[in-house]
Amino acid sequence: MHGRLTPPEIERFLEEGYLCVPDLLRPSDLEPLREEIAGIVDATARGLLREGAIEEAHAGEGFETRLTRLLADRPDLAPAYFRAIEGKGGGGHAGRAMFNVITHPPLLDAVEDLVGPEIIGSSVYRIRPKVPGLNRGVVPWHQDSGYFAPTCDGHLVVTCWIPLVDSTPANGCLRMLPRTHGAGVLPHHTGGNAGFLVILDEDLPAPPEGAVAVPVPLGGVLFLTNLTPHCSTPNETDVIRWSVDLRYQGSDAPTNAFHGPPEVDATAPEVRMACYPPEADFVVRSRALPDSVTTFEEFAARRALYERAAIPGPRRGWQPVPTP
Repeated sequence: MHGRLTPPEIERFLEEGYLCVPDLLRPSDLEPLREEIAGIVDATARGLLREGAIEEAHAGEGFETRLTRLLADRPDLAPAYFRAIEGKGGGGHAGRAMFNVITHPPLLDAVEDLVGPEIIGSSVYRIRPKVPGLNRGVVPWHQDSGYFAPTCDGHLVVTCWIPLVDSTPANGCLRMLPRTHGAGVLPHHTGGNAGFLVILDEDLPAPPEGAVAVPVPLGGVLFLTNLTPHCSTPNETDVIRWSVDLRYQGSDAPTNAFHGPPEVDATAPEVRMACYPPEADFVVRSRALPDSVTTFEEFAARRALYERAAIPGPRRGWQPVPTP
């Protein structure tokens, strides 16, 4: 395993806007999460089989291919599988294996080198199944800050993009525009592919032809800033490009980690709002206040509490993609 980031790696992250560490984790560290997600797919398929919605649950298929087979039979059932896998709003899944990856010490050691010793787990984490042939998996150019509240524009929120299979150009690895994260939050538009925000090519700070594909092996972690423009391309293989993206910030950034939904409303001071208010932040490491570190049980309860609260997301006034 890799251990803490080296000074040259930190410098590369700050200069380029991203950093790939190919050996930060062991593949075995991620196996429980793979099994947890596979269990969700299995339970969903078996439920649909009992209901008569599908004729074959493809139980003999592995983690990398089963969902592909299921959706080839019934593509119209994709929303049912994705709701189960991703949870409400895309980030509601709060299983123990997910929590263990979010709080994995080697990962937090690397994050600490970027944001400091007081680490908040951002509410916005996601499970990403990029299924072959499914248009939903193609993500247009964007910055993560395009989805966050403007009060977070000046703060570093580190995304840790972690593949659960080898990520390659063929199966749609992420693509970056190096050294463009200093341009601030760029104009985004609504109505991109699958409902994603999109930065139009003419609004990018560098020509998209200069994008760099960043393959990441299983066990590797891709770190990027919230201002780094990135996208992903179609999966042209027969293997699902499973991944998770986790986000962390320092304690100086706006957070709801110390507040419940009743305190997070339109009348609350903005500094008490999370970068993404609909979901729950949580403390993952604190040397100053070690008793504030969130347990798994507290994590799961906070996620459920915020789901029920149905707090609206940030309103940035992004305009629809212009019609030709």
